[in-house]
Amino acid sequence: MGINFKEIFIVITDSYLFLIFLYAVAVMSSYLFLAYLSYKELQSYLKRNGFINYDVLLSCRFAPELTLIAPAYNEGMTIEENVKSLLSLNYNNYKVIIVNDGSKDNSMELLIKTYKLEAMELDYEANIPTKEVKAIYKSKNNAFRKLIVVDKVNGGKADALNVGINIAKSAYVVCIDVDCILDKDALLKLAKPFMEQGRKRVIATGGVVRIANQCIIKDGRLISVNVPRKMLPRIQVLEYLRAFLLGRMAWERLDGLLLISGAFGAFDREIVLAVGGYNTKTVGEDMELVVRMRRYMHENKTPYTVKYIPDPLCWTEAPEDFTIFKKQRSRWMRGTMETLWMHRKMFLNPRYKILGLLSVPYWTFFEFLAPFIEIVGLIITAVFIYLGLLDWGFFFLLLAFVYFFSVSFSILALLAEELTYHKYPRVKDFLKLFVGALVEPFYYHPLAVYGALLGYYQKIVGVKGWGEMTRKGFNKAEVK
Repeated sequence: MGINFKEIFIVITDSYLFLIFLYAVAVMSSYLFLAYLSYKELQSYLKRNGFINYDVLLSCRFAPELTLIAPAYNEGMTIEENVKSLLSLNYNNYKVIIVNDGSKDNSMELLIKTYKLEAMELDYEANIPTKEVKAIYKSKNNAFRKLIVVDKVNGGKADALNVGINIAKSAYVVCIDVDCILDKDALLKLAKPFMEQGRKRVIATGGVVRIANQCIIKDGRLISVNVPRKMLPRIQVLEYLRAFLLGRMAWERLDGLLLISGAFGAFDREIVLAVGGYNTKTVGEDMELVVRMRRYMHENKTPYTVKYIPDPLCWTEAPEDFTIFKKQRSRWMRGTMETLWMHRKMFLNPRYKILGLLSVPYWTFFEFLAPFIEIVGLIITAVFIYLGLLDWGFFFLLLAFVYFFSVSFSILALLAEELTYHKYPRVKDFLKLFVGALVEPFYYHPLAVYGALLGYYQKIVGVKGWGEMTRKGFNKAEVK
């Protein structure tokens, strides 16, 4: 009796498709579970903080000193507006360090001219090895006394942040992207968890990042919030709402948060120095630093926590064209792969408690492996179609189920935004985002998967570095 290879193939592929179905159910179930935890944590946060007068903290003698560190590389389009924003925040005890990371444009010239900078001697200890610092500037104008500008040899974002950490004298450093616009009370809200810490040491605090495309920015201030006209950044608004309101709030509640956005996060400088600062050998330096700090605290048996603030504190420009978008997503995937590999010891290791038993496995199976499993599933489906073996009824039923879940989850994120911070009050803005939710599975999701697959490929062939992220600049936004 001969071997029926066709039947064996069908059994194997049917089994694999069933596993993919189980995987999809697991992913969806995890999203719903995290959304429920986020809802509970949002309720708790709003109850605790809904009536706090943050202005009181302005005169509080216990308010910690903070140092904002903003790396800048070829940011001439937005540098003046961004520095104005950083210098005009509602907080008394803080400094701003702009680190020009060997820009090839006119960033330094603009800074020197706009802020009346002059070179100075600054005594600091280079605790973390970095590329050469060429000059350090302070302003001759007393109105800009908070500002320090560092000009250094190009070494990448992580290296630039390490220079700022070396120069800072404060107990806490706030690492941000220079292209971000911060809410005027951002530092007050970011400092609050450090002031409230008790038995557990707060080693890091993160805040929500929102999309600023087409928003009105004037003198470094967010004047009006608008939904992006282009579909690519518009769907990223939805993506950020899901990630921050329905994801990271849940991980904060579980005390298993692995990522604080590189666009905006505060860190205990002593712990950052103890672990050696940002890792310059990864493009995912923001995630890797948080994981390394948490691992350090576990291994030294020191009680600690990482806090997260759901208030919209930071606004950034999202990619508007696919070329820049795919570079960003490729880098994110490479950074995830590098971090998970560097800290593979934590995977399913009970020594690291919820991090080892839940957080790292979740990122491995549902963030790192998801694009690979999806593309393999699509290839098998194509083979089934070619061989005439596809059960079209089941296929369309599954497709409809996945589509319905995707749209529903985006709408859930929109409702969470409406019931909490209501940053998009106009009906037409809600409708634009709703249309984005309907379009996303067919338009945006394939692009995001392609960017992640590109990240796999680039990691395998040894591509390093960020790649240049060209920005249009906030000054081009206008109300429509």
